[in-house]
Amino acid sequence: MTYRGILIGLASVTRRLARDKEGVGAIEFAILFPVLVMLYLGAFEITVGLSVSKRATRAAGAIADIITQQPSVTKSSLTDIAKAATAIFVPYDSSDMTLKVTAVQIDGGTSATVLWSWSSAGGTPYAKNSTVSDVPTEMKKASSFLIRTELSIPYTLFVFAPDFMPASMRTITISRSFFYRQRQGDNILCGDC
Repeated sequence: MTYRGILIGLASVTRRLARDKEGVGAIEFAILFPVLVMLYLGAFEITVGLSVSKRATRAAGAIADIITQQPSVTKSSLTDIAKAATAIFVPYDSSDMTLKVTAVQIDGGTSATVLWSWSSAGGTPYAKNSTVSDVPTEMKKASSFLIRTELSIPYTLFVFAPDFMPASMRTITISRSFFYRQRQGDNILCGDC
């Protein structure tokens, strides 16, 4: 076969392929399918992550609200109150959730210090009389009292590239912190904190 014959054959095949429309939809689908699957899975991950984030906000606020309604608390009562946060996270796993409650005393010069603190993990997270620096400016009222709750929960992505990224990179820690004023009296004492 000559060079000219090869060119004529190639031109004939090219014209036939240009006119043939069979399989074009399958090729387009094969190109778009992975993109559509990633968009669907990404939307799923974002939806679940936002739900966990919203529950973290709700739980931290609810715990602070419940504590500020009490005239006094104990470690046992704080443990019972923390169970409300676990209930808010149903159906999500909250076994790794950490909750810290801090009583913040603000003196006459608007200096904030720790009166007592408690952690769901056990122990005292902050030393008594240590300085609290993250009190919002609008809440720094002289001779006042605040309760701060800090809630953090790890959220592990379900399906987004589970084998592509190591587990440590697929876990996001969602943290929320709330300050509330006590509802009655000058402060809330914790007898055994």
